[in-house]
Amino acid sequence: MSDLLKSIDARTKLAGTNKLEILLFFLGVDQRTGRRETYGINVFKVREVMRTPPITAAPDMPSSVEGMVSLRGVLVPVVDLAKYTGVAADTPRDIMIVTEYAGHTQGFLVEGVDTILRLDWSKMRVPPEMLTAQTGGLVTAVTELEDGRLVMMMDVEKVLSETTSYDDEIMYRGVVAVNRPDATVFYCDDSSVARKQIERTLAAMGVKSVSGMNGRQMWDELEKMATYAQSIGKQASDLISLVLTDIEMPEMDGYILTKRIKSDPRFTGIPVIMHSSLSGMSNQKLGQSVGVDEYVPKFEPMRLSETLSRRLQGNLPAKAA
Repeated sequence: MSDLLKSIDARTKLAGTNKLEILLFFLGVDQRTGRRETYGINVFKVREVMRTPPITAAPDMPSSVEGMVSLRGVLVPVVDLAKYTGVAADTPRDIMIVTEYAGHTQGFLVEGVDTILRLDWSKMRVPPEMLTAQTGGLVTAVTELEDGRLVMMMDVEKVLSETTSYDDEIMYRGVVAVNRPDATVFYCDDSSVARKQIERTLAAMGVKSVSGMNGRQMWDELEKMATYAQSIGKQASDLISLVLTDIEMPEMDGYILTKRIKSDPRFTGIPVIMHSSLSGMSNQKLGQSVGVDEYVPKFEPMRLSETLSRRLQGNLPAKAA
């Protein structure tokens, strides 16, 4: 356990190289299938791995929320991932992965952790539509290990949303419509929860949009639009108002997508806004280094709408990302 913690603490920043590191973990043997599947979470979102401390149960919580623990004076909700995912395992989940993203800290109970795997985002594949439909978008990407095992990346943002009622009506009350019926925002995110939030925010603003599940899909959409714009004698910027991109996505991450957009003269004049739960200053600086025009944290529709409104109306920010 200590060696694993040391390796997490010593992670080098891989952003901008289209690479990532994932922590592999298990939820136990599913009694229905007799299999122990392997799951993954991006190391960027892992704060620590520890033996599960005593948990205090709280009333009126979702069945998968075991309660809360105190970590250095901070109360942290604890989610049993086996219960959440419906894995019928009877082995104890006495290991807790402490995650931190979108300004929130939470603990995930798992049966055990395996190792940290470094790989290229291009090795992470979008899961089949049948699997996505069955899991409700919980699995965002799949990769194959050398031993033949398939690793399923979990959408921890979906877990956060569904166990904390994070996606609430109150979040959208301050979203204001903009007078830009000609505007079209292109956005991409591998999280179904994040895409829903973006879609809802843009709809409340009265702005048209084109979406993608990852950077690869978004790049294909942008190239199609650039080709169409050229065919009708227009610039791509006449049809694409701005691009909103997540950082972590299978096949092509947000840094590589931004690099491609900013290095391609066809897309001159199109701002790129980075929208991510990785809200640390180091990630913002990395985004700035590849040409990102501005940075907005996830799960803050009001801030997202303010940023988009300012950009769509041509009022540039005082400072970039």
